[in-house]
Order: sequence, then structure tokens, then C-alpha cells
Amino acid sequence: MKYHKGMVTKEEIQAFFDTQFKGSNLRVEQIENRYALLRRPVTQRDLRPGGTVSGPFMMTLADAALYAAIFGTLGVEEMAVTTNLNMNFLQRPKANAALTAECTLLKVGKTSVVGDVVIRSKGEPAPVAHAVGTFALPKK
Repeated sequence: MKYHKGMVTKEEIQAFFDTQFKGSNLRVEQIENRYALLRRPVTQRDLRPGGTVSGPFMMTLADAALYAAIFGTLGVEEMAVTTNLNMNFLQRPKANAALTAECTLLKVGKTSVVGDVVIRSKGEPAPVAHAVGTFALPKK
């Protein structure tokens, strides 16, 4: 699939994730300029001992939400890379509900992007985790 610069659709971003991250189960729910909402179902393999959703599962979801928000704003930037991801785990997520990640880009610069991500158990108003991440953009 040939990708283009400029804002892309959620279907184009979904196709990118399905192709490049096979089996990730990431679902692009909404894309706007500087915003993305992703969902990922929780499976048994995503749980750590004690039956709670693992930290790496939530960090992957936060990172993907940032990536998707960048794509929705700048177009598909395959070489955008995470340079920092700071995560706070706020409360135990539901093990039987998908998690959603809502990302808002705070800064979109020439060489980097900073975004804020709130993760929730689907259908719950209180966040289970909060992340702030930075991506470096490829030189043009």
C-alpha cells in the first residue's frame, strides 16, 4: 500500500497497523487532527499473575495511540520513533474489558511530537493509566 503525506483516514491507519503489526489486535476507533482513539481487546495472554492487565500491554497501546495521532496529523510517518514514554498506572483495569487509549497531541514540531494519552477500561469513565510520550520525526 502506498501511503501519502497529509491527514489520512482511520481506515488507512488501520490498514497500516494490520500490515505492519500483524496480530496486535489494535483497532482505530477515531482519528482527527492531533487526536486518536484506539481500542485493544484484552485476552488471557495479556494478563499477568493476579489477573490484571500487564504494563507492557498498556504501554504498547499508549505508544500506538501516539503513532496513530501523528499519522492522522502529518500523514503516515513510518520512521517516526518513540524517544520517551512516561507512564503512570492509576488503577487496576478490568481484565474482561477492552482498553481504549485517547491521545491528544500537545506539540507538533518539525523534529518531534509530544502527546498525552489516557487509557480506560472500555465503558468506564475513570482512567486506569496516563502516559506522556515524545516521538522524533524523520528529517525531511
